[in-house]
Amino acid sequence: MDNVVWTGTWVAKRLGVELVGDEKLGDLLGLALRRNPRRAHLLVSKVLGKHVPQSPSVVYGYGFALGRRVRELLGTEDARAAVVLGYAETATGLGHCVADGVGLAPYLHSTRRPVPGITPAGGFEESHSHATSHLLLPQDPRLLAGDGPLVLVDDEFSTGNTVLNTIRDLHARHPRERYVIVALVDMRSAADLGRLEDFAREIGARVDLVVAASGTVKLPEGVLEKGQALVAEYESADRDTAGPAPGRVPAPGEASLPGRAPATGQVPGPGSVPASADVSAPGRAPRHRTHPAATRVELGWPRGVPDGGRHGFTPGHRVRLDGALPAMAARIAEALPGARRVLVLGFEELMYAPLRLAGELEQVVAAEVRYSTTTRSPVLALDDPGYAIRTRLVFPAHDHPDDGPGERYAYNVAGAGFDAVVAVVDSAADTPELHAPGGLLARLADHTPSVLLAVVPSYVPARPSTERPSMLPEPLRGPAFSSYAPDEVGWLLRDLSDVTLEAPTEEREEAIQSGGAHYAESLPVEYQPSDQYQELFRAALDTSAARIAQAVGAVTELVLAERSRSPLGPDTSTPRPVLVSLARAGTPVGVLMRRWAQYRHGIDLPHYAVSIVRGRGIDPNALRWLAAHHDPADVVFVDGWTGKGAITRELAQAIEEFEAAEGITGFDPEIAVLADPGSCVRTYGTREDFLIPSACLNSTVSGLISRTVLRSDLVGEHDFHGAKFYRELAGSDVSVEFLDAVAAHFPDVAEAACTQGKELLTADRTPTWEGWAAVERISEEYEIHDVNLVKPGVGETTRVLLRRVPWKILARAGAGADLDHVRLLAEQRGVPVEEVAELPYTCVGLIHPKYTRGATGADGRAVAL
Repeated sequence: MDNVVWTGTWVAKRLGVELVGDEKLGDLLGLALRRNPRRAHLLVSKVLGKHVPQSPSVVYGYGFALGRRVRELLGTEDARAAVVLGYAETATGLGHCVADGVGLAPYLHSTRRPVPGITPAGGFEESHSHATSHLLLPQDPRLLAGDGPLVLVDDEFSTGNTVLNTIRDLHARHPRERYVIVALVDMRSAADLGRLEDFAREIGARVDLVVAASGTVKLPEGVLEKGQALVAEYESADRDTAGPAPGRVPAPGEASLPGRAPATGQVPGPGSVPASADVSAPGRAPRHRTHPAATRVELGWPRGVPDGGRHGFTPGHRVRLDGALPAMAARIAEALPGARRVLVLGFEELMYAPLRLAGELEQVVAAEVRYSTTTRSPVLALDDPGYAIRTRLVFPAHDHPDDGPGERYAYNVAGAGFDAVVAVVDSAADTPELHAPGGLLARLADHTPSVLLAVVPSYVPARPSTERPSMLPEPLRGPAFSSYAPDEVGWLLRDLSDVTLEAPTEEREEAIQSGGAHYAESLPVEYQPSDQYQELFRAALDTSAARIAQAVGAVTELVLAERSRSPLGPDTSTPRPVLVSLARAGTPVGVLMRRWAQYRHGIDLPHYAVSIVRGRGIDPNALRWLAAHHDPADVVFVDGWTGKGAITRELAQAIEEFEAAEGITGFDPEIAVLADPGSCVRTYGTREDFLIPSACLNSTVSGLISRTVLRSDLVGEHDFHGAKFYRELAGSDVSVEFLDAVAAHFPDVAEAACTQGKELLTADRTPTWEGWAAVERISEEYEIHDVNLVKPGVGETTRVLLRRVPWKILARAGAGADLDHVRLLAEQRGVPVEEVAELPYTCVGLIHPKYTRGATGADGRAVAL
């Protein structure tokens, strides 16, 4: 039995039930009879992957295409704010695929499996179902508390009762303006067609419907009673079939064998396979001794990625799963030598993970791969070409369901010619019942030469009272936070704009050097440039804009060449790489790199800004957010320039510690910079030490954002690092002026930048750490004995003059206009500038060593030691 085309004649002839609709309807649906007191017929989808084995690419493709239509309907911004909700059990996988098509929205599906410690965020009844109660169990209730569009996904939209009940319940808790209902088929009757519009008016919201096909089911009078009688008749006709469960007669087409476990689902006594605990990965339920007819395959499921959407599944989870799929599929393929026809069989609500594994397996093995799942739904099986359910396997539930033991089913598996079946279950279902005689594995082994078992770790949500919040806030964006446009950068920071954090420079320096405070616990008073200094900034910008544009182009081309990769799933809309600038000096550079990628390649790279603090590391909550929304392997950290490489080392150490603590891997600590005069990184636009005008100013060239703050009384364990938005400085803001001035030169330097990028791609860019060696030498020669007080390069020297107490400036002999602003600032602060014949940098700023407030005179100028 293969993918037969059902005529539907068997049900139609006997009950008079008829499918009527558009030309696509017959490609999607077939008819069968339920053993259900509420509804006689069952619409059996040919493309859902539940009752009928189907190519995984077909199953995924239908859901993904519906999601794409939703994204087009909503637009990018509303799609980003949306949440997708799928229905258990049949549409859990479909909802996942729709969420993938939307691309930007998190996903949640209803469940019939209560989870201790997780308070339901809602629930509803599905009146026609065999199991009516649904729970909504998001790990973080805020998932359903937003005001963005809610996208509800079911396999069919018939009466609309289930979906409308859900919307009514959730709308009463968290009203929103827009809902989108998605289904494979719209099967409403003429009487139900107007209900949706009436309902939308009732709740005062827009409700759209997106479907793949439309039609209706013509039901004759008394069809429920006739259907029940027909089911009873055909079940009774096969009363002598071997191996029925006590008290129940198998239906025609049911594959039953002697020795099957009791239909009650209780574990058999003598002869059952005892549980045998083994060493499992942390957080996984102990597995049990595998049935002798089955072979266990260790998947290597990525840590921290949920097994599905029962508690929420983010786009970042999907990206991480995409990255892990090839290796997992390869492990399965290794256990399938010579297989020609393979079924990947999912487990009830666990539909998406098996589907994605099957889709990847379809790409790497020569065998024909099909996908379906087990189900709770009792359906009459009948071996007739005009009937949708040809055979069924019956076995006891094996996940200790809350509603008690019972039968479970796998349809159209027996007799389908599979020479291997890969059963995929979550670890909560890896129980003695699964492995017992008469359990699912034994039933499969009766009908295929090879049975593999792959167990996905059941996701256990963190307990809110003892664990960190599962969902961190979304990035801050302009104009509410920063003067940048909202699409230019998302700030993974906490807004501390209303907190007074500024302290006099001399006070801060004394506290820092005495060990009484960390530099990130306060902010310097923002330097307000004089008219003369502002003129110097603009002159420097005019002089260097083209040079900066070329370096931006070169480093972006290098990043795109080395760090881009084609997405591993059908969603080619997600651009790669993901730019993550180190706030705040790296942020203007990240924005410019994003603009270059738009200008030169027409792609919108995601760009975020995060905090890194010397001695404290990078913000771990920001890394957690990034890992939840993107593949860590796609993240490219961006900074403005290197000095001695302290931040480079800080980042590498912080990433190593984060991965060891969290088990989230894949972040590359390599930093991409505009200029690398210290020879500390591999990815750069130039290694020349020249003036980058954004170093000349503080917040007024960085979106009016302060440097970042990390103080325990302001930044909690579960908060992003903090920063301030200086709205009051808007009159002096040149952030966008700086970006526009550099970007205006992109067309002029495009050819040179691309050539430079290609040259860098093939060059030996191994860091020599020449700058670090020079800093150590200068620290000793000038008897400072602290490399943290030596700030090499034009950018770092500028920072010393603006934010610290400078002692003296070392300038390379013959340095020209690149140091005009340094000389002006040094003059204003009474800091001597000393020319040095051999210096690997254009200049070096020395912070006043062993600082006390007595080191400055009454006018605040530095006093020589």
